[in-house]
Amino acid sequence: MRTDLIIIGGGPAGMAAALAAYEKGITDLLILERDKELGGILNQCIHNGFGLHTFKEELTGPEYAVRYMDMVAEKKIPSLLNTMVVDVQGGSPCVVTAMNREQGMFKIEAKAVVLAMGCRERSRGAMNIPGTRPAGIYSAGTAQRYVNIEGRMPGREVVVLGSGDIGLIMARRMTLQGAKVKLVAEIMPYSGGLKRNIVQCLDDFGIPLKLSHTVTQVHGKERVEGVTISKVDEKLRPIPGTEEFVACDTLLLSCGLIPENELSQGAGAQMDDMTAGPVVNARLETTVKGIFACGNVLHVHDLVDNVSKEAEKAGEFAADYILNGEEDWGEVVRPKIPEKTKCTLPEDRDAGSQLICIGCPVGCLITVKKNEDGSLDITGNTCKKGEAYARSEMTAPVRTVTSIIRVEGGSGKVVPVKTAGEIPKGKIGQCMDEIEAAVVSAPVKAGDVLIENVAGTSVSVIATGNLL
Repeated sequence: MRTDLIIIGGGPAGMAAALAAYEKGITDLLILERDKELGGILNQCIHNGFGLHTFKEELTGPEYAVRYMDMVAEKKIPSLLNTMVVDVQGGSPCVVTAMNREQGMFKIEAKAVVLAMGCRERSRGAMNIPGTRPAGIYSAGTAQRYVNIEGRMPGREVVVLGSGDIGLIMARRMTLQGAKVKLVAEIMPYSGGLKRNIVQCLDDFGIPLKLSHTVTQVHGKERVEGVTISKVDEKLRPIPGTEEFVACDTLLLSCGLIPENELSQGAGAQMDDMTAGPVVNARLETTVKGIFACGNVLHVHDLVDNVSKEAEKAGEFAADYILNGEEDWGEVVRPKIPEKTKCTLPEDRDAGSQLICIGCPVGCLITVKKNEDGSLDITGNTCKKGEAYARSEMTAPVRTVTSIIRVEGGSGKVVPVKTAGEIPKGKIGQCMDEIEAAVVSAPVKAGDVLIENVAGTSVSVIATGNLL
């Protein structure tokens, strides 16, 4: 089997790279995806916050994925789903070894390969958490899949270790689904997530964030019964005498992401110790001839919009390589990784006059002063969206709610949904009650109205994904 270009991974990076290569004239190409559908991790990221740069509007993960899936379908770009790639070799030609149920083990020759396998979470073993190994310990991403794809709850009393975005989002998600999230512990003196997520995922629900704390013991034999958390010093070592027992039945781990690079290493690509991804040049080509890399397999990105932008370049460079031949490799180019900035926590802000904007990932610290005539002086925002948010937050705060609704007779158990507009913050609980009680029949298409006038807000709940 032969083709011009193989893209390994059908997530946002893989689809963006395929579309860009197609636009450059490479129409004989193939996407290989190990899951049952394209979209990658976005399919389980039902929260909003995606697409502000790429599509100039705020989308949920499934909505963002559907936009790209529709473009791939429109171009008739082929893909093999439920297909696992087990080996990649560069050269002329490159050779990809893959397997699936229908074809067994098979090889494909290609003129170039784009690696877009994404990343994975650090496991408990990678963090050396002491204690027994009872049931109830999950990575945050695994718990996210259970809740958002399979409609199952991992537990009811939860501690989250790590304040990366996935951990923060899952703290909110578990709360919305009825669990009690006791706290989020973070070993660093600052959060690993976006400022906006601390506000809308923790502050909104009164979930404590304990910085410079970590889990030092897991208790329980058959099932987690609790954890011991301890404060750490500047060298991240637990401080004796600071131990605190927290009863829980579930521990979620959100302690960083690692590029998924077994295939890259197997191909012989030189790896970058700083990013844990392959070394690349200015054309995003690895040190192996004909193999390019992009997205979270190259380095972990902060926004999916940046993944798509980088992947488009990789697709274009791979197309140029196929059409015009090999160029001198050039010099190593290291990606610019955004620095984490300390978030101003609620206890460090003036509750009556300071707030963090959740309108975009920047998370501006806004100061609001109420004048004697009732008007508001708003400073600190860098865009009009920040001013609008501040006025709303000080008078009648609103939020968009994302969740799942159960489906009968479909290819899956649940479909992701969101409120079609913002609803009063005080109505979130009632909104979730109605969503929990709802059951719809397949098929469901993104944009379908599933609940009208939810919680008496005049706002509909709509599907954000497709379900046959």
